[in-house]
Amino acid sequence: MEHFITTADFSADELDELIDRAGRMKRGEEAPTVAGKNLILLFFNPSLRTRTSFEFAMQQLGGNTVTLNTGGDTWKLEDREGVVMDGEAAEHITDAARVLGRYADAIGIRVFAAGESWEKDRKDPVLGAFVREAGVPVVNMESSLYHPNQALGDIMTVKEHFGRDIRGLPITITWANHPNPLPMAVANSILLISCRFGMDVRLVRPEGYDLDETVMDRAKELLKESKGSIRVTDNINEGFKGSRVVYAKSWGSIRFYGDKKREREHRKSLDGWIVDDEKMALTDGGVFMHCLPVRRNVVVTDSVIDGKSSIVYDEAENRLHAQKAVLCRLLGG
Repeated sequence: MEHFITTADFSADELDELIDRAGRMKRGEEAPTVAGKNLILLFFNPSLRTRTSFEFAMQQLGGNTVTLNTGGDTWKLEDREGVVMDGEAAEHITDAARVLGRYADAIGIRVFAAGESWEKDRKDPVLGAFVREAGVPVVNMESSLYHPNQALGDIMTVKEHFGRDIRGLPITITWANHPNPLPMAVANSILLISCRFGMDVRLVRPEGYDLDETVMDRAKELLKESKGSIRVTDNINEGFKGSRVVYAKSWGSIRFYGDKKREREHRKSLDGWIVDDEKMALTDGGVFMHCLPVRRNVVVTDSVIDGKSSIVYDEAENRLHAQKAVLCRLLGG
């Protein structure tokens, strides 16, 4: 494993190997070490679970971590190629990547979509620069397109509840309302890993909230290999009926991309897109999942997230163990 950018780069067997090892570490059956290894975590955006779980993961493995926030700990970085740097940015990302790669054995990057141009954001320019220039393994801690560590922890949680073989297991990935347009990375990632494992995927979203066509094409390619299935619908009842897993997430519309004011106005008509007891009752005893943070009583009601069907805290805990498995694979632990 050279980098961990998206789970779609790996086979089901390779992902299962990571999940199995994460499970052994969680149960205390295995205690690998990456003593003497150094991990730099570079955050362009806020974090609670990702920063905490990565720092503790590396600590528990015996390695060292340095965490940097570009909002105050570092120079403002320029990511455009060939630009005359006479503006606010004091350092080019190429130079930062090359230097940090000299210090660290691996680098984690969190950089959300800028939200102005989808054509630029979908190329993940900052993440790509580190992959190209750092010379060490790069871990995607969430980019414009992907959040692979979240997805790995998600599917580990599904397997804990339903068994190792989840082929054909119905999963509803549902759009939910939110005051603001959010990144698509989590939705893309749970879609891709569900397709990789051959699940019966129901992608439920309002009209105008389709995911990027390149991600959808990749999902369909994975389904050909895994023999899974997918339905894309704006019919909530159809999408929830008989499901075993409900994964809620809001994301922005490509149609309105770069025009947050217009999309916020449009979202006012979509307040029915909330996961509540009535929708969960349509499922076949389904469990509720969300990556967190979540807007309670906007995305999901209190009664659902605090109810017996909710496994969101198992999901959050498993980020720690899944990431330890990834770090061991990258760093030789």
